[in-house]
Amino acid sequence: MNTGLRITAFAAAIVATFGTAYGVGASIDPVVAEKPPAAHDEHAEAGGEEAGEKAEGGHDGASGAAGGLQISEGGYTLALDTPRVAAGKPATLRFSVKDDSGRSLTSYVREHGKELHFIVASRDLTVYRHLHPTRAADGTWSVAAKLPAAGGYRAFADFKPGEKGAKGITLGADLAVSGKSEPAALPPVRATAEVDGYQVTLDGALAPGKARELTLSVSRDGKPVTDLQPYLGAYGHLVALRAGDLAYLHVHPNGEPDDGVTEPGPGVSFTATAPSPGAYRLFLDFQHEGKVRTAAFTVDVPAAGAGESEEAEESTESEESGSHGH
Repeated sequence: MNTGLRITAFAAAIVATFGTAYGVGASIDPVVAEKPPAAHDEHAEAGGEEAGEKAEGGHDGASGAAGGLQISEGGYTLALDTPRVAAGKPATLRFSVKDDSGRSLTSYVREHGKELHFIVASRDLTVYRHLHPTRAADGTWSVAAKLPAAGGYRAFADFKPGEKGAKGITLGADLAVSGKSEPAALPPVRATAEVDGYQVTLDGALAPGKARELTLSVSRDGKPVTDLQPYLGAYGHLVALRAGDLAYLHVHPNGEPDDGVTEPGPGVSFTATAPSPGAYRLFLDFQHEGKVRTAAFTVDVPAAGAGESEEAEESTESEESGSHGH
């Protein structure tokens, strides 16, 4: 059993599990929204300034670097001021990013329309929220949230400090949601997810240490959606979390709105590299008709070399066949 799976088994034994994500609709995976996505308190600004903003650099998962495993990195620490909330009740999450001297960071580089992206996910990866906190002048961030069920969660801060030459950082901190909880298995692997009447199909596969293209295509009532709207400067945002330790990949799409090449659907493509074999959950945020929806998938990443021998044989046969053509 590989490390990722051992961690997964351990986590399943000790960590409570939850109902499904607000904003992640009923899917062919057993990810069922508690109610249809609202016009979006969590994505309240989706139709605002972000809709017209273009991507500006930022993190991408193409390198295979995983973030969010540490609370401190690169001289910065994620200080979660509200490490515990009650299940199913409105709460305000407050946090800050501290430097080595203990001062709160107030200078950030805006990426994809935001100074900082804040993700909250349950340890069993059935609850996922991409939140949009606001920053006070003293560097304290806050955002309203209502987490549906008790158990362990992980909060991620994805940002780039404003200092010259700084690189993007993703820090992670544990968040506890109090109340009675029950264990749940990771949703099964399926190539199609349904959310709020939309069908999203995943084409492509992740590989450890190798860049691979993933295309997620959106349709509704059997018809391709060809008028996706920009959300945070792109037609889609993809976050991958590794089961067990919740290693984080924030993958941005290939192309951007108004670049003269990228079409507004139905497909949104990404290039990503898995940092290791194991099970992952993929969460795609997309906007259509003024609302942001999230489709979720479970994918398995095989160990390096799995399936490659067959490809090598086919390649060799092809080369040999070509050599006889003289």
